[in-house]
Amino acid sequence: MAATRRPGQDPTRPVYVISVAATLVSAHPRTLRIYEDEGLVCPARTPTNIRLYSEEDIRRILWIRHLTRDRGVNLAGVRTLFELEERLGKRILEALYDEGTRDAAERQNGRAAGAAPPGPDDGSDPAP
Repeated sequence: MAATRRPGQDPTRPVYVISVAATLVSAHPRTLRIYEDEGLVCPARTPTNIRLYSEEDIRRILWIRHLTRDRGVNLAGVRTLFELEERLGKRILEALYDEGTRDAAERQNGRAAGAAPPGPDDGSDPAP
């Protein structure tokens, strides 16, 4: 999930133009502009107004992509999670990611063992 980091490089230093940043996170540049419009990421700007993304920005975008694609959270929910994380000073997103990967592993192990999908186990007939 983390962006590749070179040793000795400052992760807050803005270095990637929008096309490169979009390629790094497998997204369209317009998607990154939407994230900026929604206040989820704030890239630095050059004197000629070109967006520059840092390693931290790339990591944040990867989190946004994970939450929206893999966890089903909309952009307003992502914003709320980021705000909560800042207010509480806790790594909420790390816990969510760990929970998601643990759930995925358990589902995969269940399929590998030939287990039936989870369902009601109260003995009653399913509703028509």
